[in-house]
Amino acid sequence: MTTTPSATGPAAATVTAGAAGGVAAPRRIRRHWSEHGLVFTLPFLLFYAVFLAWPLLYGVKMSLGNDDIAGTQSEFVGLDNYAEALKDPDVWSSLWNTVWFTFLSTIPLVLIGLGLALIAHNIRFVSWLWRLSWFAPFLLPSGVVCLMWLWVIYPADFGFADQLLARFGLEPGIGWLTDTRYAMLSIVITTVWWTVGFNFLLYLAALQAIPKHLYEAAELDGAGAWQRFVRVTLPMLNRTTVVVVVLQLLASLKIFDQVYIMTSGGPDDSTRPILQYVYQQGFTGYRIGYASAISYIFFALIVIVSLIHLRLTRRNREENAP
Repeated sequence: MTTTPSATGPAAATVTAGAAGGVAAPRRIRRHWSEHGLVFTLPFLLFYAVFLAWPLLYGVKMSLGNDDIAGTQSEFVGLDNYAEALKDPDVWSSLWNTVWFTFLSTIPLVLIGLGLALIAHNIRFVSWLWRLSWFAPFLLPSGVVCLMWLWVIYPADFGFADQLLARFGLEPGIGWLTDTRYAMLSIVITTVWWTVGFNFLLYLAALQAIPKHLYEAAELDGAGAWQRFVRVTLPMLNRTTVVVVVLQLLASLKIFDQVYIMTSGGPDDSTRPILQYVYQQGFTGYRIGYASAISYIFFALIVIVSLIHLRLTRRNREENAP
């Protein structure tokens, strides 16, 4: 009868020690990397705590009091500022102006950005010039853009828009920034001209990433240009469109510069956004606590939009997952 030697002695001890070392090694490596990872992320964590987390918490504290801009008065009032803000008609009118501007600007910014990207993607003659000309306005500061458009829509004496209308036999003297019918539209036109280049660039990058064999296969199946656009291009741009729409919504909700420079919220507060009302309450009315409460109500709206974006992005990723 044959017997198998037992696993005893020095060799077995070496094998056992090696196995134990193999188990302990990954733990040491993980601990090593976690320590070094903390060292590398510590500057960001400090920056986040000092410039983001602390101001956010301090703002909540101010919204619960009646602090003034000089910090000489500080009295805890609880949720009174929030209750007053929810009953303030100026808050709701300013919020409506913000939402109305967002609606008027988001749709053309998305559609025009897509259209310009399609043109630039199919142009072969000096395509770099087209791309530069459509993206260049986005690089300008808001103050420069607003001053340029103020010269365009000034009255007929030297405003380019009114002079153009007069040359075509139309009646000049339109109150582009003084008439409640045209003031918001003028700001929307200025914003579209200024910021459409960003959406254009995102769409152009997405178009260049679409595989060419999809178009070749669709063409072999007899699909025309419109069918290729509807059946191939738009579905492949779905993710980009979600990103563009949400980023545009967030950017439009935070409008301030254009209105403050061009109309100062007028005429009759018809263009005043919520951020300008916060500015007026905090730095003109010296009610920092009340302005903080309005800011956090508006912040809640932006959080809701962001959560919708995350939900749409997650659903889109799950639908397109292989």
